[in-house]
Amino acid sequence: MLHPALDSRTLRIDDLTARVAARAASYLNGLWSLSVPGDLEDGRALIAAWRTSNRVTTYLIENLPAELWARSVPGARRRTVRTIAAHIHNARCMWIKMLGARHGLAVPRTVDARVVRPAELSRALSRSSAGIIALIRLGIARGGSVPPAAWQNFPTDLVHFLSYFVAHEAHHRGQLCMLARQLGHRLPADVTAGLWQWKKRARESS
Repeated sequence: MLHPALDSRTLRIDDLTARVAARAASYLNGLWSLSVPGDLEDGRALIAAWRTSNRVTTYLIENLPAELWARSVPGARRRTVRTIAAHIHNARCMWIKMLGARHGLAVPRTVDARVVRPAELSRALSRSSAGIIALIRLGIARGGSVPPAAWQNFPTDLVHFLSYFVAHEAHHRGQLCMLARQLGHRLPADVTAGLWQWKKRARESS
């Protein structure tokens, strides 16, 4: 039998563990409940998070050296820094069309990945960001899920939807930062650090 003091301490630890587990379960339930946003505040939070992510992507485009734009990807000469950056916008347009066009959402024009300039792409990203926000609002109106497409590789609930697009763009931002370094144009530390300053980017996006 444990000493009374140890037994009491064990009970306190067990109680703390149970409370932590309950708090974690409550947090996860809160995340899952976002998949069916019941009130306006949930929708606002999702839209604000997307706007911040979009601003981070645009911030990188604004800070890529101009001389890097047309450089080819090592080992894949048909791909360039420009085509990877343009793909971010064009992929958004594809999904807006697949998920929202038949529900009346306006589909932004794609850009020509062979010739688009950074300033032009930044403006295009603003338009496709508005399209993603329109999809989020459509999902809220439909009870928390975007409409299914003929083919898609993510669940339709809004939390998965938003996570998928944020992850996709983070992947390509990482590619662009790595390419800048490989091609002899390593980005300044304040630029790479700025990609993680989400509080600042959130203020810029509001």
